[in-house]
Amino acid sequence: MENILDRFLRYVSIDTQSNEESESQPSEAKEWNLLRLLEKELKDMGVDVTLDEYGYVMGSIPSNIDKPTPKIGFIAHVDTAPDASGANIKPQIIENYDGSDIPLKGVPGLELKPQDFPELLKYKGQTLITTDGTTLLGADDKAGVAEIMNAVQYIVEHPEFKHGEIKVGFTPDEEIGRGVVKFDVPRFGADYAYTMDGGEIGELEFENFNAASAAIHIQGRNVHPGYAKGKMKNAILIGMELNDLLPIEQRPEYTEGYEGFNHIIGFKGSVEEATINYIIRDHDREKFEQKKAFVQKAVDFINEKYGAGTAVATIKDQYYNMRSQVEPHIEVVEIAKKAIEMAGVKPKVQPIRGGTDGANLSFKGLPCPNIFAGGHNFHGKMEYLPLESMKKASEVILNIISLYAE
Repeated sequence: MENILDRFLRYVSIDTQSNEESESQPSEAKEWNLLRLLEKELKDMGVDVTLDEYGYVMGSIPSNIDKPTPKIGFIAHVDTAPDASGANIKPQIIENYDGSDIPLKGVPGLELKPQDFPELLKYKGQTLITTDGTTLLGADDKAGVAEIMNAVQYIVEHPEFKHGEIKVGFTPDEEIGRGVVKFDVPRFGADYAYTMDGGEIGELEFENFNAASAAIHIQGRNVHPGYAKGKMKNAILIGMELNDLLPIEQRPEYTEGYEGFNHIIGFKGSVEEATINYIIRDHDREKFEQKKAFVQKAVDFINEKYGAGTAVATIKDQYYNMRSQVEPHIEVVEIAKKAIEMAGVKPKVQPIRGGTDGANLSFKGLPCPNIFAGGHNFHGKMEYLPLESMKKASEVILNIISLYAE
């Protein structure tokens, strides 16, 4: 079998950063490069595979046992987050990590420190894959892609491994909330599925945030500053004022567990006009609706103060908490929990402080909990991935398949 590390490094070498401003699917043409590669690799392994016009790779492996069993799917996304560059990634391989600070050699003086990220110390003695400080790593979710492909390779090379019908899927644009908008669940053909898109080793999740985006346009009025008294409306300052109306304690840096947040992710503009972008998150649907209403209330206040039309908000729901859709099929969670234990790992059942393709798939009728992919500090230059966690995640996939076959 190919080394899972080599497979992962091949995938992260391909830039697949998605683009939330694009209306196409995939949102960036470069995502096709990895999607087509995965299609080819599956074909080369003898897997029946399709790649459709929307960028969905779907593979199917027939059952090799006589009795009927549920059809089980495993899904990961190929795109990386718009938050940091995914081009020219130069991974660092730290073997037998000793617990010390790790220099990220692409940026002089930048280090990955246990003082800042104490979780690092859990991985002493293991092999860590880090960035060089100039890009993200792409473990979200190319670790999940590599784990699924590694499991597929094991299955096709070990015909003695007993399994029911298996489905694999790879999607674009998860990071911009459009990963499975056009995903054809009946064509995929699974009864249940799992996204390999969680964080650290042991994570198992069937609850996620309700999610919305908010784009607020501020229309100012630019006048020569020498003659601006009583006339100028500075869109930058009005935007800052609007942001200050939102509760400080509901910023992500002050929240954890089931606490939701309003997160400013972009502010562009000039005196004449500005645009502010937020993401709004909460596990509780009622609190989620309250957060959206509060943003609109802040916009209404700005318009009352500075004139109608000064601020215009476009608020769009992105996905909802999958718990209501998964709980009626709680056995899919229990099987995953047992599969993690079989791998010698302690399961950590917890809510996702984010979202996965599994949320929207669950509402499309495909119950789809989320399993760890192994990485930490996603979406930024401090991202890292323990190699042993990636190996365990691939082992969990095989364990799930075995449990369903039994």
